[in-house]
Amino acid sequence: MAQAETNKPWWRQLWPWLLISGPAAAIVACAITIWLAVNSYPDQQLREGVVSRGLKTEQVKK
Repeated sequence: MAQAETNKPWWRQLWPWLLISGPAAAIVACAITIWLAVNSYPDQQLREGVVSRGLKTEQVKK
């Protein structure tokens, strides 16, 4: 009845990968969100005679 205990290294066990998977998924999702924010919505050019002040755009009066 003597069984030899086989201790596996930590990377061969399931529980560390379950604990790592949550934060790793959040980091990947954050990177995707930042990439989409930078590449999907570039600044739009304003027409001539239009001024942008903060979030408000106004026509220049002549």
